[in-house]
Amino acid sequence: MTDGYDPTRPKFFGRRKGRPLSASQQTFLEDALPGMTIDPASVPNSIGDLFSGPVSDVWMEVGFGSGEHLVALAQSQSDIGFIGCEPFINGVAKAVRDAKAAGLSNVLIYPDDARQVLDALPEASLGRVYVLFPDPWPKKRHRMRRFVGPDNLPSLARVIRPGGELRCATDHPDYLDWMLFHITANSDFTWLAETPEDWRRRPADQPPTRYETKALAGQPHYLRFQRT
Repeated sequence: MTDGYDPTRPKFFGRRKGRPLSASQQTFLEDALPGMTIDPASVPNSIGDLFSGPVSDVWMEVGFGSGEHLVALAQSQSDIGFIGCEPFINGVAKAVRDAKAAGLSNVLIYPDDARQVLDALPEASLGRVYVLFPDPWPKKRHRMRRFVGPDNLPSLARVIRPGGELRCATDHPDYLDWMLFHITANSDFTWLAETPEDWRRRPADQPPTRYETKALAGQPHYLRFQRT
């Protein structure tokens, strides 16, 4: 994780660390994370080359929390390479532990701001991006801190190939309206919902997140957008 001041770095909002790490968590970060980390400064033109084995596609999860969705998806889609971005180091430690316990070789982690990876990826290099239950920043003056919005949608559109998907989820009504307003206004994306049930039920191929099972504040909504 980058700790030094960088005037060119976008301003970051959010937690980077919670409770003190246990000895085992610290060990995973020191011993296992370096071998799983993606370096934005050295991303090849063919990002499949980042992985130790062949992959048919590369997907990304922005803000993976504790990594339960990322790890479950990587287990079920062993031919896909996954890039997970999460600045909250406690969650990173759990994700590294679980990925190692599952013997996964198709997961790379960036323990910092996802925007740095998005800026480094080649154009049209991802088949899918997940942004699941991000911080809603509910106060009106903080709305521009939301990840899914006008600042980051051009970057997402640049890296998702035509026909690929942007998948979002939220249980916050105002953030739902915000997402729909900004993404449907962007000509690079088409909303795939045909009926109300299409966005009230989690897609069958999408594992649940820890947040969904523990602390849903209201009706969750699952949004799928295709890169046009």
